[in-house]
Amino acid sequence: MKTRAAILEQSNSPLVLDEIELPRLDVGQVLVRIAVSGICGAQLGEIAAVKGPDKFLPHLLGHEGGGVVEEIGPGVTQVKPGDHVCLHWRKGAGIHAQTAKYTWKGRSLNGGWVTTFSDHAIVSENRVTPIPKDVAFEIAALMGCAVTTALGLINNDAKVKIGQSVAIFGCGGVGLSIVQGAAMVSANPIIAVDIFDSKLEFARQFGATHLLNGKKVDLRAEIRKTVGARGVDVAIENTGNVRLIETAYELTAAQGRTILVGVPRYNEDITIHSLPLHFGKVLTGCEGGQSNPTVDIPRYLRLYQHGKLKLDQLITHRFPLAKINEALDVVRGGEAGRVVLTMG
Repeated sequence: MKTRAAILEQSNSPLVLDEIELPRLDVGQVLVRIAVSGICGAQLGEIAAVKGPDKFLPHLLGHEGGGVVEEIGPGVTQVKPGDHVCLHWRKGAGIHAQTAKYTWKGRSLNGGWVTTFSDHAIVSENRVTPIPKDVAFEIAALMGCAVTTALGLINNDAKVKIGQSVAIFGCGGVGLSIVQGAAMVSANPIIAVDIFDSKLEFARQFGATHLLNGKKVDLRAEIRKTVGARGVDVAIENTGNVRLIETAYELTAAQGRTILVGVPRYNEDITIHSLPLHFGKVLTGCEGGQSNPTVDIPRYLRLYQHGKLKLDQLITHRFPLAKINEALDVVRGGEAGRVVLTMG
């Protein structure tokens, strides 16, 4: 079987859209017809090789999507053909299968446990979660990373208490979802920081109480004016900018928590005053909000279906797969919420 896919052939280069050949399904693998894929900042990082030289080239990309199961491999019990599913990068229930090896131009093409920038993908059973058939595939794509990461961060990493102050640096798809999660647990104040006023207005709609444009104000002065000299209880940094990471840590209270979602380039280091870490201050990275897709996705979808979770408004741009490089440029531009790709 052949399908169309976007391929990362070389780092820091446009993706190549071409036809690839799929292998037969192995134990624990699931063939999914992708309907919608989200684009996460992690893919920009992969393309730019921010973690160092990419030893898996050429390979496929994408880790959040929605689609329909077409075939299952031996041993699969969590889904069946015809099921609508959310594709996610965090491990859920089911077999942790071998990664699929595709063929492109007569050579091996790496896939990983889940990829979504293609019309069809072979994914590991534990990277798909069934969803109700009346849930739009766009919403499924948001559940694959942005929403589960954000709400998991609020619950599991930040452990935000009612009335605690939260500052969110960077208000893209994940950042806006964090703003919403903070509002859902009654954090106060909720300070949204970005360099685009349009995204700050989005943040207001999602529950931010204070909006700060980092290009127009002194963040240190304005945040301390809002929360006092002690600093914020929780600072969440989404951009990976090392100077902003240092600012977020500096503005965190002595017993507060700084949580890093954004990842700096592998050759960039932060400089912090570490003594407070010995007396209760926390600096930690976020890995998908420690979410459990099998448990969390159905729970969050129920919130959405009952009007308690805003998701449709997160999507600001839609592109067909054929225009994936244009879509990536929009994400790089920084003004988008969540950008999605439609297949077929």
